[in-house]
Amino acid sequence: MPVGRDGWFEAARPIRVEGGIKARSKRGSIGERWWSRRFIDILEHVCDAGRLTRGRAYARRGQVLDLDLGPGLVKARVQGSRPDPYDVSVRIMAYGADEWAGLVEALAAQALHRAKLLAGEMPPEIEEVFSGCGLPLFPGERGLDMACSCPDWGFPCKHLSAVLYLLAEAFDDDPFLVLAWRGMGREALLDALRATGGGRTPGEPGGGGMPGLLDVADVPFAERTGDFYESGGSPARLGPPADPGSPPDLLLRALDPPPVKARHIPLLDLLRPAYRTLAAQENEESRENEGAE
Repeated sequence: MPVGRDGWFEAARPIRVEGGIKARSKRGSIGERWWSRRFIDILEHVCDAGRLTRGRAYARRGQVLDLDLGPGLVKARVQGSRPDPYDVSVRIMAYGADEWAGLVEALAAQALHRAKLLAGEMPPEIEEVFSGCGLPLFPGERGLDMACSCPDWGFPCKHLSAVLYLLAEAFDDDPFLVLAWRGMGREALLDALRATGGGRTPGEPGGGGMPGLLDVADVPFAERTGDFYESGGSPARLGPPADPGSPPDLLLRALDPPPVKARHIPLLDLLRPAYRTLAAQENEESRENEGAE
């Protein structure tokens, strides 16, 4: 049989698929957020460029039939030129309970990281936190164990490449899938972070034995007449200031919602518009001051 561009048989057009998973990106690179681009950069560094290009074409044509992600394993089926779809698997090391306990403690120790995660954001510094614990967030050159049932000897084949690119787009939609692949899903991680503090006192149920961000020692007023109106918390505990891109209601998202409602509306839903209005006014005043200078 003649050898084709793929190195194993004469190239043939894949069987057209109805209802497959199509990449949103129609041209250029795939992956928009920093975490998905980090994943793609690793792939493009270690994988065959030609097969990655054909994999992008497969992903954009919708040749991937399904995609399932679990701890340490991604499984998919990809329709090629043969009648039966190929089975694809991509494995990485999923961390265990003890390793995740250390990661949660390290993340919770950084107030801004904790707040951003609780707000549904993925801070770029999280990669350094993982590295500091001796546990990489993203798989390195030897951290991916990939397999496809097709006879192509390339690494990776175009079927695997298509799955990897669609996986990157899934990371765009939900950064917590990166962490779920490492062994801890979104809700489990957020529950663990909430249990580390966020206003609870040490030893309080759900407090995790760690001081909360807003925990302040209770001192009688008679002993605080000189400094009663000063901040009771150390500025060092607050960590670096929030970056300008942080949402104005970031603190409300990070703290546990109080069981208070006004006319059946949760208190946080009433406070969020006020926080956003105050932030907008502050930004406007800053622009006016800069113009005056």
